[in-house]
Amino acid sequence: MNHADTHPATMTAAMAASTRWWQLFFGVVAMMAISSPQYVWALFTTELTSMLGATLPEVQVTFAILIVAQTFLSPCQGFLIDKFGPRLLLSAGAILTALSWILASQVASVWGLYLTYGLLGGVGTGIIYVGVVGLMVQWFPDRRGFAVGMVAAGYGFGAILTTFAISSHIKSSGVPSTLITFGLILGVVGFLAAQGMRRPRGSEVTELAERFKAPVTNRESAHSYQPAEMLKKPIFWLLFIMMTMMSTSGLMVISQMGAFAKDFGVHDAMVFGMAALPLALTIDRFANGLTRPFFGWVSDRIGRENTMFIAFGMEGVAMTLWLMTTDNPVLFVLLSGVVFFGWGEIFSLFPSILTDTFGTRHATTNYGFLYMAQGVGSVIGGPLAAILHDATGSWTPVFATVICMDFATAILAMIVLKPLRRGFLEKTRNLAGR
Repeated sequence: MNHADTHPATMTAAMAASTRWWQLFFGVVAMMAISSPQYVWALFTTELTSMLGATLPEVQVTFAILIVAQTFLSPCQGFLIDKFGPRLLLSAGAILTALSWILASQVASVWGLYLTYGLLGGVGTGIIYVGVVGLMVQWFPDRRGFAVGMVAAGYGFGAILTTFAISSHIKSSGVPSTLITFGLILGVVGFLAAQGMRRPRGSEVTELAERFKAPVTNRESAHSYQPAEMLKKPIFWLLFIMMTMMSTSGLMVISQMGAFAKDFGVHDAMVFGMAALPLALTIDRFANGLTRPFFGWVSDRIGRENTMFIAFGMEGVAMTLWLMTTDNPVLFVLLSGVVFFGWGEIFSLFPSILTDTFGTRHATTNYGFLYMAQGVGSVIGGPLAAILHDATGSWTPVFATVICMDFATAILAMIVLKPLRRGFLEKTRNLAGR
């Protein structure tokens, strides 16, 4: 027997190597369980409007509350996860998500819907989203982009498994019964997945770092910055601005796509035997999911900033071509997929580069602060984009604005972020005596 194989350090490394893949599995399942509140919301709106005697804009406020609660409360949620551990908080997140649907089935006014589906659901899904991403960046120092991309893809893909089932259940049993039934199912799945999740122990962190060293292109900080330290660094605010601009671009398309498809005259056009808009939305969902692990994997090999330049530039080009061919239904469908393939990877690239820059110890709380950029982007890309369209009577200024954001973010990644981060990490290593 080779005694080296039974050395405690070797055994710890082997166990950590095996455990992290189970963590990734449970993380993907948990993310899939909480994706439906966001991605199947459109299935409920028509009946809710009738049931509550409300207007569609009044009901749609619920969705805005869901996103804002999910993103703007994320620093607090990340702090609680770091303090009390992921298993307890992720379990609570699953329970809150389930309760949000179950309680929403009993409401008699839009205010009840705001408090249940919107606020309670946003808090529950936000805890799990931030918590799972925070765990993945700790377990995978060498494949950080890929691992975060996989769980983010779970969030993007999860609703594919429930969309048709929920739609069918609404038609046969109504919205209240559907909310109760699927609220329980999704809550139980999320709760069970949470029981298998934990953060790496101190010895595992050391062994993972030694055995699975990050590539030179994505060298990790020699110091783990606390949130208060991180918020004082200009590089964090550069990342925040960049993520806000990219979030704005994608969320503008998500929230306004039906409206501008109608104005472009392609809303009801037939493409490959299907209506253009539903076909585009289906392709977008797959592209939005696939891009997250793909570009995360690419960034693990060629560097985060290089990958950002490629992906963000790709979206800018696709958006430009989209605007130039608005009357072509086939190109509308195909280019929408390219747009989302160039956008969705922000959910793997930004958490990865943030952890590379500021360390793993406080990664969950730190990402909670950066994730707020998604909430800012939802406001700019949603209501403000609609206001700009109404003021100008055209989608061209809206598209021009987000196209400029895409190209500006791509250029910032290479010209500003890359050298700034290189100097920052070198200074950190010198201070740490490395």
